[in-house]
Amino acid sequence: MAIKNVMVVDDSPTDAHVISDILNKHGFTVSTASSGEEAMAKSKAEKPDLILMDVVMPGMSGFEATRAITRDPETESIPVIICSSKGQETDKAWGLRQGARDYLVKPISEKALMEKINSL
Repeated sequence: MAIKNVMVVDDSPTDAHVISDILNKHGFTVSTASSGEEAMAKSKAEKPDLILMDVVMPGMSGFEATRAITRDPETESIPVIICSSKGQETDKAWGLRQGARDYLVKPISEKALMEKINSL
């Protein structure tokens, strides 16, 4: 499946902007959400090809949102890559157990992000 539409979920406008700029530069169409709850609603409405999910957000965490999205029959086919400042091995393992396909630690490098997207 060719990935064209990517949703960036991050409560930090700066982080969302940096990741969106990288994606726009590579020709992706980008939408954003600033909370786990918003990501769940938008993932059903927009059906993006990929979701890049922050973990630490007010309300629902990125781990909880990833679990909800990847276990919902309407959205389970959408791959999620967690992009978080939480870089411990236990965080990565937990993120993958919630249904994420991969895990990137912030600050996100353009090269690493594009490699992860291209490997899907």
